[in-house]
Amino acid sequence: MSNVASALSEWMPLQRWYSAKGVTPKLRVIATVDSQFDDAHIAIAFVIDEGPEKPVLYQVPVTLRVAPLPHLEPIATVGGLLMYDGPHDPAFAQVLIETLAAEAKLDGDNASAQGSRLSESGRVVASRVLEGEQSNTSIICEVEGGNAPTLIAKIFRVLHHGENPDVSTQAALTANGSTRVPRTVGSVMATWPDPGRAAGTATGHLAIVQEFLPGLEDAWRLALAAAAAGEDFAERAFDLGVATAEVHATLAGALPTLEAGPAEVAAATATMRRRLDIAASEVSSIAPFYDRILALYSSIESLAWPTLQRIHGDLHLGQVLSSNGRDWLLLDFEGEPLRPMFERSRPDVPLRDIAGMLRSFDYVAGSLERSVPPVDAREWAHRARAAFVDGYVATSGVDVRADRALLDAFEIDKAVYESIYEVRNRPDWVEIPRVAIERLIARSTDAIG
Repeated sequence: MSNVASALSEWMPLQRWYSAKGVTPKLRVIATVDSQFDDAHIAIAFVIDEGPEKPVLYQVPVTLRVAPLPHLEPIATVGGLLMYDGPHDPAFAQVLIETLAAEAKLDGDNASAQGSRLSESGRVVASRVLEGEQSNTSIICEVEGGNAPTLIAKIFRVLHHGENPDVSTQAALTANGSTRVPRTVGSVMATWPDPGRAAGTATGHLAIVQEFLPGLEDAWRLALAAAAAGEDFAERAFDLGVATAEVHATLAGALPTLEAGPAEVAAATATMRRRLDIAASEVSSIAPFYDRILALYSSIESLAWPTLQRIHGDLHLGQVLSSNGRDWLLLDFEGEPLRPMFERSRPDVPLRDIAGMLRSFDYVAGSLERSVPPVDAREWAHRARAAFVDGYVATSGVDVRADRALLDAFEIDKAVYESIYEVRNRPDWVEIPRVAIERLIARSTDAIG
């Protein structure tokens, strides 16, 4: 497949999901999974890019055809065949849905893929790619004969060994009757070569397929519009706290939990300290708070931590949809993008999700301060934050304010993460997490001092 790698070398760096921007790619196809649908040959290529300092493994589904597809430009011509980006070819969507519906196994060159089904999927009659995604590719599939008229298949472009929490977490919620996530229809998992592992192979998820609920609005847009108009959001924030607590309760009953002993607490605070060190070296405005943040992290090691469990891992308003029939729905359980994949499936502290949502309400106010004309939504954010926690406490029965320093530490850790992201991507926005850190560390310093 060296000719395929050569054909992809100019195309891949132009894709939104290609992670090594500005680096000359050095591509090699290490394996493929193959199938056939009508006159299209489908090949899921496992493409390693050795151009970056740390190699990245990508999933690149392509289709090979003799006759051209209307309204779709091929990537290249390979061996006399037209090669297309698979997600844009209806044949790939059909094979993907059929694989999980039949729980079939696909073989190929040095790799295999296995479908897994939770509910009936139906037959694909039309498909289109969802535009605007950064790290994955999603296909909207119109189907006949399944439990939902429309499905969304999310294709994971960057591959890792181990289960993807976006699949395992949402599947567990669906299997246990949660109405707070779109129903999972099934998934596809693959095995490919990995000389760095003792087994010589790696196994991970290629895709997840769920019901697609069109016409819903995400909570970020709803909150931003409400704050800009001066409309109170407390009732909706309370309901969002309820939804978050319900998801946590379902996950605690469905997946393994772990008591937070000294080793677990030490590991969590070590991660916080590493992140703080990165921020202090990259974000000059964080440096003045360094010592006080370290002192706070040390102080929480002696507190009683809640039981660790599976959580969302990257919860914010943009990960929530509003549904008239089912109220708030949570999405995208992949976890925090800067954390290694193997960490994202571990039992974690539910406070991390709460802190993430609290930061998101702050970001509504921070973004409006940068609008023209600027809008002061600080009081709006304060009420929304308080209502969200009230809803969580009322439903979970856990007073997360009892050890305020612990919740503040997780919110500060999230703000430190934000400061790293902002200085790398939107330097003009780094003031939003800095202001939060200053406020939170002042309160927590008073509480512990």
